[in-house]
Amino acid sequence: MLRWIAAALALMANPAAAEETGFDKALRDFRELHRSETNRAKIAGSSFYVVQDGRTVVADHLGEQDADAHVPVDADTIYHWASITKTMTGIAIMQLRDRGLLSLDDPIVKYVPELAAVHNPYGDTGAITLRQLMSHSAGFRSGTWPWRDQDWQPFEPKGWAQLVAMLPYTRVEFKPGSRFGYSNPGIVYLGQVIERLSGEDYEVYIDKNILKPLGMHDSYFDRTPPHLLPHRSHSYYVRDGRRVAAPFDVDTGVTVSNGGLNAPMPDMARYVAFLLGDPARRSDYDRVLKRASLEEMWAPQISAGEDFTQGRMAKTTQSGLSFFIDRGAAVRFVGHNGDQNGFRAYLSLCPDQGMGSLLAFNTETRGVENSAANRKTAESQVALATDGLCEAIEEQRR
Repeated sequence: MLRWIAAALALMANPAAAEETGFDKALRDFRELHRSETNRAKIAGSSFYVVQDGRTVVADHLGEQDADAHVPVDADTIYHWASITKTMTGIAIMQLRDRGLLSLDDPIVKYVPELAAVHNPYGDTGAITLRQLMSHSAGFRSGTWPWRDQDWQPFEPKGWAQLVAMLPYTRVEFKPGSRFGYSNPGIVYLGQVIERLSGEDYEVYIDKNILKPLGMHDSYFDRTPPHLLPHRSHSYYVRDGRRVAAPFDVDTGVTVSNGGLNAPMPDMARYVAFLLGDPARRSDYDRVLKRASLEEMWAPQISAGEDFTQGRMAKTTQSGLSFFIDRGAAVRFVGHNGDQNGFRAYLSLCPDQGMGSLLAFNTETRGVENSAANRKTAESQVALATDGLCEAIEEQRR
């Protein structure tokens, strides 16, 4: 399966060796778009990787990780992956399920009884399940923390007690299971399940059960350890045509299970290789999560077509269990997006073609909005263009 990629890479070194393949052209077109949109939109830095059959076959780095000090982006640059963290939270829940510690159809109040205080005009809050939380169909609001407009306010709540205090003033916004509604606090509640069943902090559990087994040794949550600080990317917003710095190296507090992951591209490529699977490494990967359980996470649960913030941001997008699923004319797509504190990140898999891509920006050109206009930002246009790489692979296989 790698023969055509090897040929493509050889052609890049020696263009006269043979005619350009479909993937060569798709990759060239993508790179042109990536560079032009990054420059046009005043994005400080960006990286793009393609993983095929367990190997990184494309590794592009553009611009600067620190625009003031003019530090270039490279393979060591550490990005914030924001809501892509949610995919690891989902994997942890599936691990606990596979160990017989929970059922996906268990009520969340079985593990987090404090949620009984939430006002549910649609019935019994005790009927809300882990499955509904994983598929964003439980009815909880989108945002976790309503305060962040003053410098003295925390970036995210530091402790669980702060969220517990808000629960009596929280209401379920729609009938659980009736529709999709992207919910950050819903994933924080799953983080509590992981901590209470494992007896470990979320960060410790994920490090032991996902990061370390996959060799992601430069990945971590929240504050950067001193030895990695030189590689930590700064982040930026483009506002009124000007690029301004976002807070550096923020702490996501109790919402860590919702969006606290930081990692360099090579570590995330190891994660993508695991998600895609490799029969030669099946015993290693099964220690993290069995293939059947991962595929279960990619089974559509509910339509997410009214949400233009996730996956391919299309009417056809569906929510699985902590992943988003879509289908083009000939390609199935699985993935998740992330945005926080000026970072934008995209994980996209076409598992049937054995390929996945990672795209990270350290600059947000416009705030994410649940509107079709979200597809028109520079970041979204580049992310959606990765579809063409998967389609080129499929076309070449025929």
